[in-house]
Amino acid sequence: MNKSRILVVDDEDIARENLEHVLRKDGYEVTTADSGISALKKLSNTEFDLVMTDLKMKQVDGMEVLARTKEQYPDTEVVMLTAYATVATAIEAMQKGAYHYIPKPYKIDEVRMIVKRALEKKALRDELRVLKEERSRGAGTPFIIGKSRKMQEIVQMVNQIAPTDCNVLIFGETGTGKELIARAIHQQSQRAEQRFLAFNCGAFTEELLTNELFGHEKDAFTGATSTKIGLLEAANRGTVFLDEIGDMPASMQVKLLRVIEERSLLRVGGTQPISVDIRIVAATNKDLNKEVAKGGFRKDLYYRLNVVSLHLPPLAERKDDVPLLAHHFLKLYATSQDKTIEGFSDEAMDILLSYEFPGNIRELENIIERAVALCQDSLISPKHLPQELEQYSFKVYRQQSKRLPTLEENELDYIRWVLKQAHGNKTRAAEILGIDRVSLWRKLKRWDLADSDADESP
Repeated sequence: MNKSRILVVDDEDIARENLEHVLRKDGYEVTTADSGISALKKLSNTEFDLVMTDLKMKQVDGMEVLARTKEQYPDTEVVMLTAYATVATAIEAMQKGAYHYIPKPYKIDEVRMIVKRALEKKALRDELRVLKEERSRGAGTPFIIGKSRKMQEIVQMVNQIAPTDCNVLIFGETGTGKELIARAIHQQSQRAEQRFLAFNCGAFTEELLTNELFGHEKDAFTGATSTKIGLLEAANRGTVFLDEIGDMPASMQVKLLRVIEERSLLRVGGTQPISVDIRIVAATNKDLNKEVAKGGFRKDLYYRLNVVSLHLPPLAERKDDVPLLAHHFLKLYATSQDKTIEGFSDEAMDILLSYEFPGNIRELENIIERAVALCQDSLISPKHLPQELEQYSFKVYRQQSKRLPTLEENELDYIRWVLKQAHGNKTRAAEILGIDRVSLWRKLKRWDLADSDADESP
């Protein structure tokens, strides 16, 4: 049963009682008020998740109920109901914070959908508030998902270093979640109430990089019509995440080193040093030791950044976390796409567990988002996964075999399996196999399968 609390306000008895009946039938906890005055009294004592109020009422109308609700309980959603719908009143209601505006007579299914979405929004806001409260108490790292030993070690390390305020260098392949770890460090630090600003050092030219990080004074160059504050200055007392630090040009490395050592910076075209108090968390997918040895990265900057280092494992080395991450992304995208998908079929999950994920967590997230978009069933199945994962379906099938096949058996078995996936289309099967159609025909002829469908399991 849904225990969300809803206040229904309407001075028309039949309308109020009908809506109350529908909402109670759907499992909500419903309180009613037969006037705006009565509603304000109830709101003075009780916080509701949702208020549904008629617009036209004597003495205290729906707009006043909306205003007072938002004043007392900013997170409570309000839905306006009225038989006197106009564009002007709808705009006014939305500007004052109403979640939705429903003209009477309304369709029950439409009301149910709006109620559901309004309460989901309220629940999400409540969840975010709880997470913020947990962070302020230092209650763990809520956004890091993983039960594997390596990830538990990362979580433990984040918990230890976050309050210390030292600079941190994160190593890991693209897509392993380096920014997520950086945010977790910030959220548990003494700087959590200040800004966290992320910047990709490999995404800009050297000139733009300088301008974005350090800002500029008015008239510093042609087109500089006003002073611009750079990212490092804007993050004062907060945390700066510098991604792809290994791609930072040598001249910029010198300037960043000076900021770390002197705790001040100069805007482009400026002469007056500006004090900054920032914590730097940097990340790279490069081996900076090798870059230092080759002269591609300054040794002194490397040591300044690498006070503490974290090495994030690729997803292929933390397969125990694949089901957790997959279900997390499934819930995320099913909710955003308003779908009800219970989980994954055994075969689909086996395929995901067999895949190496060269794109790491980012690739897994993209795969799940795509699968949710395609899925019209209650479970994600292999047909919802990308075609390039087809070969892993065969791998899963082979792993279920009770003996090791010969090389010839393996080839025959695989070709027959590919033909089955291609629904007997030999041209498509040859394309998947990476051979031409004639070569496939010769192999089938050798096994007396050239004239058969060749699509039955052995």
